[in-house]
Amino acid sequence: MRIAVIGDLIADEFIYGELSRVSREAPVLILKYDRTTVLPGGAGNAASNVAALGGQARLVALVGRQDVDRRVVRALDKAVDRTGLIRPLHYHAPVKTRILAGGLHSARQQIVRIDRESAVTLDVRTHQAFACAAGRAVAACDAILVSDYGSGLITPALVASLRARLRRSGRRRDVPILVDSRYDLLRYRGMTTCTPNETEVEEMLEVSIGDDTRCLERAGRTLLKRTRAKGLVITRGSHGMTVFVPGRRTVHIPIYGSDEVSDVTGAGDTVIATMTVALAVGASFYEAGGLVVMKRGTATVSADELRQAVASDAEA
Repeated sequence: MRIAVIGDLIADEFIYGELSRVSREAPVLILKYDRTTVLPGGAGNAASNVAALGGQARLVALVGRQDVDRRVVRALDKAVDRTGLIRPLHYHAPVKTRILAGGLHSARQQIVRIDRESAVTLDVRTHQAFACAAGRAVAACDAILVSDYGSGLITPALVASLRARLRRSGRRRDVPILVDSRYDLLRYRGMTTCTPNETEVEEMLEVSIGDDTRCLERAGRTLLKRTRAKGLVITRGSHGMTVFVPGRRTVHIPIYGSDEVSDVTGAGDTVIATMTVALAVGASFYEAGGLVVMKRGTATVSADELRQAVASDAEA
């Protein structure tokens, strides 16, 4: 199946070090540097997950010409179609640098994150080039995955124009449109589904969910009504996911391997990628799982791992 992945490409940089000692200059830890890894985040992570699951991912995103941009493009799954990448002059992909520390016999934990946004203001020409690339990518696609991390490049108007383009094409089958928006989810309307995490839902609706299942239920139904989506999945870290569909009962899905949860970096990207592939081949909202949360750092889940998770769940 062909999946158009349209969104913000982020460079996830991981710097690993071993705890050495406490500095004499200040009460801070000194790390002995080990290595640096750069992985695709945001739309890049979603596209790599689609490809790892056997989908044909067509990635539309901005990327720069600096070393970190070249490294993040090289780190994309080899099956990801890169022809939709646009490289504006002086631009660089946003970089999220996570510094992880640990000892010889302990797991390495994140101790600080440094974010570096691009200082380049995107001009009209860049927006137009992006919209054209997105239009080409959705032609003959089986599903659209939208990854909005707040750069201003991805907008409800852009998604609406893509939906209208598909409608004019006379496609017999509705093409699923899935949206992951970090800050503006309530501005999107009529999508197939969206996948906010619990913290994002709490911020959007100004509520505190925690272990309050009634509050979770009200929040999910409120989001369904306000976005007019056909379905909604709220990801809840180690608590798994909760699926809401209009007119149907709420379903709580546990995480496969939840006792191993240690890092949720990139989990949302993988959840929406898995759901997009599933919906593209005719599955329901209830047939995708939260396998990736058991993995450390920005990660992809393979088709074999997904099959093992489904088989294990069926046996249980």
